[in-house]
Amino acid sequence: MKLIFYLRYKSEWGQVICLTGSDPALGSWNADHSLQLEYAGHDLWRLEINTEVTERVEYKYLIKSENGLIRWESGPNRLLEPEEGRTMIIRDSWMVDMDPDRALLTKVFTEVIMKPSSLLPFSPAQKNQAAIRLVMTAPRVGPGYALGVLGNIDPLGRWSKPLLMSNMNFPHWQADIPLNEHTRHLRYKYVIIELSSGSINTWEEGFDREVDVEEAISHQALVVQRDEGFRYPIGNWKGAGVAIPVFSLRTKESFGVGEFSDLKKLVDWCVRTGMKMIQILPINETVATHSWLDSYPYKSISVKALHPMYLNLEKMGRLRDETLMKEFLEKKTHLNKLSYVDYVEVTKYKARYFKFIFDQDWPKVSKSKAYKDFFAANKDWLVFYAAFCYLRDRHNTSNFRLWEGYSTYNSEQIAELTDPRRDFHEHIAVHYFIQYHLDLQLKEAVDYAHQHRIGIKGDIPIGISPDSIEAWTEPELFNLNGQAGAPPDDFAIMGQNWGFPTYNWDEMAKNGFQWWKGRLNMMEKYFDAYRIDHILGFFRIWEIPQNALHGLLGYFKPGLPLSVQEIEGRGIWFDYDRMVKPYIRGHFLRDFFGEYADEVRLKYLNELEYNVFELKPEFNTQKKIQACFTPQGETRNITLKEVMIRDGLMGLLDEVLFIPDPYSEKPAFHPRIAFHYTYTYRELDPQLRNRLNELYIHFFYRRHDEFWKQQAMSKLPDIVRASNMLVCGEDLGMVPDSVPEVMAQLNILSLEIQRMPKNPKIEFGHPADAPYLSVCTTSTHDMSTVRGWWEEDREKTQRFYRNLLGHNDLAPFYAEPWVCREIINQHLHSPGMWTIFPIQDLIAMDGSMRWDQTDKERINVPSNPENKWQYRMILSLEELIQADEFNSLILGMVHIAGRDADY
Repeated sequence: MKLIFYLRYKSEWGQVICLTGSDPALGSWNADHSLQLEYAGHDLWRLEINTEVTERVEYKYLIKSENGLIRWESGPNRLLEPEEGRTMIIRDSWMVDMDPDRALLTKVFTEVIMKPSSLLPFSPAQKNQAAIRLVMTAPRVGPGYALGVLGNIDPLGRWSKPLLMSNMNFPHWQADIPLNEHTRHLRYKYVIIELSSGSINTWEEGFDREVDVEEAISHQALVVQRDEGFRYPIGNWKGAGVAIPVFSLRTKESFGVGEFSDLKKLVDWCVRTGMKMIQILPINETVATHSWLDSYPYKSISVKALHPMYLNLEKMGRLRDETLMKEFLEKKTHLNKLSYVDYVEVTKYKARYFKFIFDQDWPKVSKSKAYKDFFAANKDWLVFYAAFCYLRDRHNTSNFRLWEGYSTYNSEQIAELTDPRRDFHEHIAVHYFIQYHLDLQLKEAVDYAHQHRIGIKGDIPIGISPDSIEAWTEPELFNLNGQAGAPPDDFAIMGQNWGFPTYNWDEMAKNGFQWWKGRLNMMEKYFDAYRIDHILGFFRIWEIPQNALHGLLGYFKPGLPLSVQEIEGRGIWFDYDRMVKPYIRGHFLRDFFGEYADEVRLKYLNELEYNVFELKPEFNTQKKIQACFTPQGETRNITLKEVMIRDGLMGLLDEVLFIPDPYSEKPAFHPRIAFHYTYTYRELDPQLRNRLNELYIHFFYRRHDEFWKQQAMSKLPDIVRASNMLVCGEDLGMVPDSVPEVMAQLNILSLEIQRMPKNPKIEFGHPADAPYLSVCTTSTHDMSTVRGWWEEDREKTQRFYRNLLGHNDLAPFYAEPWVCREIINQHLHSPGMWTIFPIQDLIAMDGSMRWDQTDKERINVPSNPENKWQYRMILSLEELIQADEFNSLILGMVHIAGRDADY
């Protein structure tokens, strides 16, 4: 069989185009064994091979440059189905790096929103006749529609009657067209056909497509012409969605907290309002302390196990003991009346129910085929998850370092522990049972959403808990001596310390990031899109030393710290004691401690010389100070005096200009972030301050750009390709210049928030300036709602009201419903692919339904490590579904903005 490949690509001098693929005849994906194409003129490259390949193969093109660099084309692998005994001519075009339409090839579109309502059969051409197979990649053809083609020959209707194409390989449409000896040049165009009437609904815009078929006639060959980029006259596809944590949902059926089954009613509401996406927060298991601290959804103890609190108890099965069942139903009524999620009570009572229903139903469930299939498919993580939970509860801590005999993970030891013959096996198996029901209930909700063509968007936290299953079983993948966080910003002036270990990327890369791929494969069971929490972590992470608490004392990892020679090369004499040790002077102690300054001087400081102090050894780290004042964490209330002294002492430790790099073999240092606000900086002479400013700007805004880009490109392509979910990045904060470039190259959607513009020169962003590959939103779970923000700073609100909403009068004191409508409408009309709104901001458009306690609608305060994640809708979803006037308002706004189109 002869294969003739043509590739259209405008090359540069010294470049060579090659092809490789999945079959040995194509080089088995080895660039060194790839097949070189010959230049045929007019930007066309040609390769002819004779092969015995008969099975479907995948292939791709790559470029080899004179300097040895290799660049692969972007996009998915190409597919070829050879036809034995026939010459095939394959005509391709190079797939460019940045193609916004490629985002439409992801699962949320091809398997949910645009999934065909029926499959149209394919009729292959006869093998003894020359033919052309048109293959058009077009996911954006809605249910009830199909792709067709018209052209200048009889089989293509002579421009009057379109040929219906097959979608058996959706999102690729194909049709075989016989060619006769009189056909030399084919001109054609694609159209969208309404199946119910057979009429043409949309012609693609622009010029006719053309292909020369003379070679096919002479060889009696099959030409495979691959096309993409249907030119829609209505412009880019856009959709709208709603964001809400599952725990915040309220229905009559739930048990004081939102549950997976409640998502079905949220889907019903989305159908009424034209929403096509539901975005939720992480739903993984977080139970570590059995306290309020576990309500933090970004600190999971497992990246694969689901959180038991999301189970609907009655769907698991009713208890046959009527007295017990009555008790739980009464508790359900009580918890459902609360205006917030009582995390501790909910999880405590649900855990009791799990034990009772397990004892009652396990003998039957454990023998069922459905359970056995679930266990077989998930046992690679489920067994050691159950062992972890058992040991956590037996030792009353998730800190596995304190588990006598089990502090170091040993697979043989865990196999023995989880042996079903052990007399305590029920305490292991109950966790299998719970995860089985979680899987059932979540899949049921997701299937329901898909039936209504609504996608589900999950959330991937950037970190894991230091006391997690992953840290226990695969500690080599993490830097357990570091803490991940974020530099200071408008929402957390001390920076953020998340308490997560950072990743050991070098170790993860050794097996091609299998840990990440497994994590994403698990997510893809349930989700159609996902948000990468803090995507900047793939470029660099903000790491904080273990003995520190404030994000101010962090540094970027990986980073390029400064040597002493580099610092002094900028005219800065490096004085370690003055610049690296905390700068503590008596004249500003009263600014830190007020009336308690003298007491602090005597009790907590040593005077080294007149007016020069250091903290006593028992208080010389922030963690020592924290342990001194709150030895039991958030469970002990301390006085305002103690708070002032504690925070002041920690603030003294922030008084440094440079932070030592813990990974360098020779002494190297990072400038302390935001050192301009310290006494140690302000009390330098002006000339030295200027030199430090120049060093600071170069270090944080220029030094790392190419380095961090390389770091991201060594990880993200493999990780993004691990699933077919749509990828959205949370790219807020101190964003290097290379981030937008890398995200665009990988078709990762950015996050655009009006209050946090990417351009540092403007105060507010305008939704009209959002890029197409973006999620445009009014606020996130880490921010106040639109109504809450409106009341925080009157002067800022007035500027927003005047400059962004275009009003010349005095801004109303509260964000009135009409104001919220204007803000939502602005976002709906943005060019961004998605506008996804927190449900609080949507309900704010209706004065009769929105909650009067605005401050309680905020989900998280990033600067507060003891934040209780307890927001729950004040309205039930049943009430929201029946709110016809409100729902019609949203539906109309979505429709006018063009975010509810069939395609």
